[in-house]
Amino acid sequence: MSKIKVMIVDDSAVVRQVLQDVLGRDHEIEVIGAASDPLFALQRMQTQWPDVIVLDVEMPRMDGITFLKKLMVEHPTPVVICSTLTGKGTTTAMQALEAGAVSIVTKPTVGLKSFLQDASEDLLQTVKAAARANMRNVRSAAPAMVAKKLNADAILPATNHAMSETTDRVVAIGTSTGGTQALEVVLSALPRVSPGIVIVQHMPEKFTALFAERLNGICQIEVKEAANNDRVIPGRALIAPGGKHMLLKRNGAQYHVEVVDGPVVNRHRPSVDVLFRSVAKFAGKNALGIIMTGMGDDGARGLKEMKDAGAVTIAQNEATCVVYGMPKEAVKLGGVDRSLALTSIHADIEQFGRGRLR
Repeated sequence: MSKIKVMIVDDSAVVRQVLQDVLGRDHEIEVIGAASDPLFALQRMQTQWPDVIVLDVEMPRMDGITFLKKLMVEHPTPVVICSTLTGKGTTTAMQALEAGAVSIVTKPTVGLKSFLQDASEDLLQTVKAAARANMRNVRSAAPAMVAKKLNADAILPATNHAMSETTDRVVAIGTSTGGTQALEVVLSALPRVSPGIVIVQHMPEKFTALFAERLNGICQIEVKEAANNDRVIPGRALIAPGGKHMLLKRNGAQYHVEVVDGPVVNRHRPSVDVLFRSVAKFAGKNALGIIMTGMGDDGARGLKEMKDAGAVTIAQNEATCVVYGMPKEAVKLGGVDRSLALTSIHADIEQFGRGRLR
């Protein structure tokens, strides 16, 4: 099996050296070069093109975002952004995701060398996952968050589903790598009158507010980062805040969300499994569950719980996923009623809202 060829592009000599040491120790990875800026990198890449590029954002001669956009047009290649994400940098990181980065590794402003060494396993798994990305479908993505793996029991115990059918309908969507672009495709196609939507997109803190704001500007429906006790109403999509879990709750005939702290579940916070379990419990057959592009298996068990509770369930198909991980695991568990191309999902949401999808 051939090794994953990696090019490192960072203006810091320390970062380049540490990344070479960390990545080079893995027998599945070969660092084929390191450059201080994109122009030097392009020269070296003419003789051997990498499978993955680890890229800084702020560099001399050409910044990382400009380089990323150039790559996506001329030679789409999996890119992992390795950048300091504070203040202004958070906006820059969102621009990187929109431009086509597969994942992001957060660099601290201090203690950089020790951080990169301590986070070596995360870096290795991120690079390996990026190498498997389907670049035909990549325009944006979200970072993987790795931690000890718990399941949804850590937040919400499995209990009986106590829901009779009502006129209120809820759509629950879970996604990860490649999900920022996938959500844009789905949500921007929905008419203003659509069922209420709750979403978990794997993202760190500070990203989700910017992401929701951008979607709100291009969609007919309202899109916002969820706050505790926000109502789930027609024409609104609520995105779980980064670093928090989001659960669906019901008070009488009204649905709302609860935003809570808690341990990471399936190595993520927010977790799709946590959201889907709460939807199964409080919405049952009144819900539509959708699992889209992403690596890992977060959401697979939760979608099966939704299906068992009477919900309609959909998975994005392999051909249109950036990473066919989460949908694949949901299909394997028997939690998916049907698989659809990304551009077909919005039509089923509209049909569901009209009560015509079972």
